[in-house]
Amino acid sequence: MTVDLHIFTEPQQGATYDDLLAVARAAEDLGFSGFFRSDHYLHMGGDGGAGPTDAWTTLAGLARDTSTIRLGTLVTSATFRLPGPLAVQVAGVDQMSGGRVELGLGAGWFEAEHTAYGIPFPPLGERFDRLEEQLAVLTGLWGTAPGDTFSHKGTHYPVVDSPALAKPVQEGGVPIIIGGGGRRRTPALAVRYAAEFNAPFVPATEAGRLFDRVHDVATEAGRDPSSLTMSAAQVVCVGRDEAMLRRRADAIGRDLDELRSNGLAGSPAEVVDKIAGFEAAGAERIYLQVLDLADLDHLADVAEGVLPQLP
Repeated sequence: MTVDLHIFTEPQQGATYDDLLAVARAAEDLGFSGFFRSDHYLHMGGDGGAGPTDAWTTLAGLARDTSTIRLGTLVTSATFRLPGPLAVQVAGVDQMSGGRVELGLGAGWFEAEHTAYGIPFPPLGERFDRLEEQLAVLTGLWGTAPGDTFSHKGTHYPVVDSPALAKPVQEGGVPIIIGGGGRRRTPALAVRYAAEFNAPFVPATEAGRLFDRVHDVATEAGRDPSSLTMSAAQVVCVGRDEAMLRRRADAIGRDLDELRSNGLAGSPAEVVDKIAGFEAAGAERIYLQVLDLADLDHLADVAEGVLPQLP
C-alpha cells in the first residue's frame, strides 16, 4: 500500500485567495496529490486576518489556476448551503477542473460561525438529519440519467421534478468524504454515500478502531469494505533540525513536544515513522494540515524529506 499525501489548509485563519493559490501551486509542483481546504467562516484563535474566503468560490478559482492536483473540502458544513444549489455548484467546479474535485460533507459543529454570519444552527440530531437528506439529494441529482428528472420526498429538502443538472464530469459523480468519531450514524452514512471515510486528528490506534467500525458496518450492509478509502488528518510540522522545528512550531502557536505527541512533527524520518503507524492502522491517505501558509519552504521540506521515503 502506498500512502497518498494531501495538503490541507485552514484559510479561515486569514488566508487570501492568492495565499491559497501559492500553496496549491507549490503542492502541485512538489508532487502532492491533493490540495484541500476547510470550509469555515470564522477564525479559531487570532484575529482572522483579512477574513474568511468562501470554500467553493476559491476552489472554482483553483480549478482554473491549477492543472493536475485534486481539490476539495474537508469538510463543507451541511448547514451552509441547500443541497440542490450545492450539487450545481460542486458539479460546476468539477467541470472547471476537468474532474478533479472531491466533496467532504459534515453536519457542522462551530456554532459561533453560524451566529456570526446569520446561519441557522439547529440541534445536533437535526443537523445529522439534514446531512443525511443532503447526501440523498446530492447523490440523487448526480446519479439521475440525462433526460430524466429527480424527486425526493424529504422533511427538510423536498425536491420535485428536478432536471438534475448540472452534471459532474467524473464518472459516478464527485467522490464524497465523510468523517468523524461517531459510532452509529457517521459510519452508516459513510457506507451508504461516501467514497472515503476520514478519521480526523486522532492517534493511529484510534483511527484504526474507527476504520474497523466502518469496515464492520460496510460488511453488514453488503458493501465491500475495500471500496471505501480510509484516511486520516494530522497537523504537520517538519524540520531538518531542532531549531527549525521549534521555529515552525512557534509560528503556528504550538508547543513542539505537544505536536510530537499529537501530530506529525519531527524530522523527516520521524514523520515517515508516524505515517507508517497510520498505514499499519489502515490509512491509505493522510491529509497534512499545514497551518503556516506563508512558509512554502515547509512544503518543500516535506516533499523532499518525506515523499521519497513512502512505500
